[in-house]
Amino acid sequence: MSPHLLLLLLLLLLSVSSLVPAARIPAVIVFGDSTVDSGNNNQIATVLKSNFHPYGRDFIGGRPTGRFCNGRLPTDLISEALGLPPSVPAYLDPAYSIRDFAHGVCFASAGTGLDNATSDVLNVIPLWKEVEYFKDYQKKLRRYVGRAKAKYIVNEAVYIISIGTNDFLENYYSLVTGRFGQFSIGEFEDFLMDRAAEFLTRIYNLGARKISFAGLSAIGCVPLERSTNIQQGGACVEKYNKVARDFNAKLQALIGRLDASLPGFKLRYLATYDTLLEIIQNPSPYGIENVEDGCCGSGKFEMGYLCNDLDPQTCQDAEKYVFWDAFHPTEKVNRVMANLTLRTSLSEFV
Repeated sequence: MSPHLLLLLLLLLLSVSSLVPAARIPAVIVFGDSTVDSGNNNQIATVLKSNFHPYGRDFIGGRPTGRFCNGRLPTDLISEALGLPPSVPAYLDPAYSIRDFAHGVCFASAGTGLDNATSDVLNVIPLWKEVEYFKDYQKKLRRYVGRAKAKYIVNEAVYIISIGTNDFLENYYSLVTGRFGQFSIGEFEDFLMDRAAEFLTRIYNLGARKISFAGLSAIGCVPLERSTNIQQGGACVEKYNKVARDFNAKLQALIGRLDASLPGFKLRYLATYDTLLEIIQNPSPYGIENVEDGCCGSGKFEMGYLCNDLDPQTCQDAEKYVFWDAFHPTEKVNRVMANLTLRTSLSEFV
């Protein structure tokens, strides 16, 4: 590894709050899946929940909030770095009100996707419903701060979108929805691009202007997929990683087209793939020792209710792991991703 690359990696591990000046951003608004869901699934009838220990053991106050992590998500860390509250509340959480949501709000739902059929698999909130919540939020915001201030908040907020993994791993390749039989993989990617374009145009028409849209990470390297890749000795599943790269190329092209065609739209792509792969391939500069397993339980398949306090195998120090459970990163990796977002796709807004 070159000295320049090593220096960059070490800088990414610094506290995000020390890297960004005081905020000019009024709010952080979040759409997507479990990578950014701060607890909306707690309030719906789904088995995909994480509002119990050991989830949240490193969160503020050691509370399990419904975040699929040992601690905070990238969106929480970004909010704090922008001078806003240190966590972004879930819109459906009854503990919060519009007073809190005026500074940041999360509409994301673990298990959802760009394809509405993906949300049906585990009965979670579809993306179109997240947009309906956004519309409802704006009505409440106008009543709370007035029409002019509400418009300012909606226009000047930064929007973080992280979605797409479940469309492949939970939907297309699981054979649950029948999409495998309906589309080739390339056709399905194109179908998802159409859904992404519809979604982005809808929130643009509702006032969103400054958006960071995360590409897929190296989805073939999550522990759940590696543990089933027996023929390759538990290596990353290259077929899934290639799908992620192809999806990302199409997403970048879509973002370029929409950014150019919609006046005032500042839609930016967040490249997460190479960063996660770099951590997995070169973990030592990050102080990470285990890149193959999750911290929770055996780290091979535990997620949701299978990741619980009854399992004595759960690691003591999540800082040494890339993954918290068999699917989701630790807070340590989330911090790297937050820094990446602030330095790249959000850099012109802060």
